[in-house]
Amino acid sequence: MRSAVVLLTRDLRAHDHPALTAATATAERVIPLFVLDDGILGTSAGSLNQIGPNRMGFLLESLADLRERIPLVVRRGDVVSETARIVDETSAESVHVGADVSAYGQEREGRLRRALRAELVSHPGVTVVPPGEVAPQGKDHYEVFSAYWRAWREVPLGELLPVPQLCPHGVEQGELPDPPEGRSPELVRGGESEGRRRLERWAAAGLAGYGRGCTRPRGSAPTSTSVASRRARSRSAARLPSLSCGSSAGATSTRSSSSPGRRRRAWT
Repeated sequence: MRSAVVLLTRDLRAHDHPALTAATATAERVIPLFVLDDGILGTSAGSLNQIGPNRMGFLLESLADLRERIPLVVRRGDVVSETARIVDETSAESVHVGADVSAYGQEREGRLRRALRAELVSHPGVTVVPPGEVAPQGKDHYEVFSAYWRAWREVPLGELLPVPQLCPHGVEQGELPDPPEGRSPELVRGGESEGRRRLERWAAAGLAGYGRGCTRPRGSAPTSTSVASRRARSRSAARLPSLSCGSSAGATSTRSSSSPGRRRRAWT
């Protein structure tokens, strides 16, 4: 039986997930893996609050929501060592991961390629248009946002991918840590289920007025919804996939429209 590991990082959802979809197309047994990475959280056992209770709480809610949709395996430690351990345990032939332009993500991918016995396959991450795909002739990125935005809008949207049907994989799933104390109660909960609910409400009630409200400093229109509006306009809110499966660390398609030349360190 062919086995594949899907290493989840920032893209904590089941809908429209290229790495999950590709793994299920090539392997009979797929092991979705998330590593609570010591490189981000710190190495001491009690350091889960190092990134702050709000951020940590959002992450754990996202992982718990995702675990309701797919048989998610959770480990704590060095991300490369833990991934290699799962590969050896399952005799996986490939590891699928979402591409990441952050400095830490690039370093992590390089370490994985050097350390793993299995093939590492990189897929588009949380972007509508992969970084670097839209660039002016002779350069690797636009310097003026308006020109980049016009070119970005002309790139055809990829097809929405369904939630893959994953069979039991026989790997110990591991326990999620208890949520940290001190999280602000008024903050949005993590997870694709909540993100999709919010997106559907906004598509139904807020999309029509987005063009008027998006420039207000403290307007009600989300500042990162340009992509959501593009998806909603092109496919219509009524055709959004069912909420019966899937999970994510934010709104369904948390897509970045920043310049591909920009580099940033994200928590994963």
